[in-house]
Amino acid sequence: MDLKNIAEKIISLKNADLELRDRLAKDGQLGEGYNEDMKNLHTRNAEKLEKIIDQIGYPTADKLGKEASEAAWLVIQHSINHPGFMKKCMRLLEAAAHENESEKIHLAYLTDRIAVFEDKPQRYGTQFDWDENGMLSPNFYDSLSEVNENRKSLGLNLLEEQISIIRTHAQNENQQPPKDPLKRKQELEAWKKAVGWIK
Repeated sequence: MDLKNIAEKIISLKNADLELRDRLAKDGQLGEGYNEDMKNLHTRNAEKLEKIIDQIGYPTADKLGKEASEAAWLVIQHSINHPGFMKKCMRLLEAAAHENESEKIHLAYLTDRIAVFEDKPQRYGTQFDWDENGMLSPNFYDSLSEVNENRKSLGLNLLEEQISIIRTHAQNENQQPPKDPLKRKQELEAWKKAVGWIK
């Protein structure tokens, strides 16, 4: 098994993802629902990474190096059309984090992402979306004090500080809120049901 080649493949999946995201951001297309090109790329990436994980287990830094491990995590985070795969990865990542073979912060982000799609509260406040005032805000989360305690345990900043950072970053990228927030919300709920996040 050529782990170096596998690491390079995973990094190339991440690079393709980020290149497409940058192009969509420049074109102002990030706030208007799930772009079809992005959806197709995320699906292809998820399928390729799942085959790799079935072959070698979770892509930890010990196995493949830090860059490939972080690339795998990003691909998993973006595998949103594949709830079963994301949940499988969360279990594998939990086991790896327990053995100190992976970043606990990666597990926190993935845990929150899955919670948001399942309409459950976040534990760490890592996932953001446009609110009714056209501002990027954290998705539904546990109490602020609990979230900040959980963030502190991982060495993350306070949620209040993160909100400011996220909004500044979005402004610098010229991200815009959706033109029709109600329509976007309805489309998101329909999509969550269609792919199996909620019933």
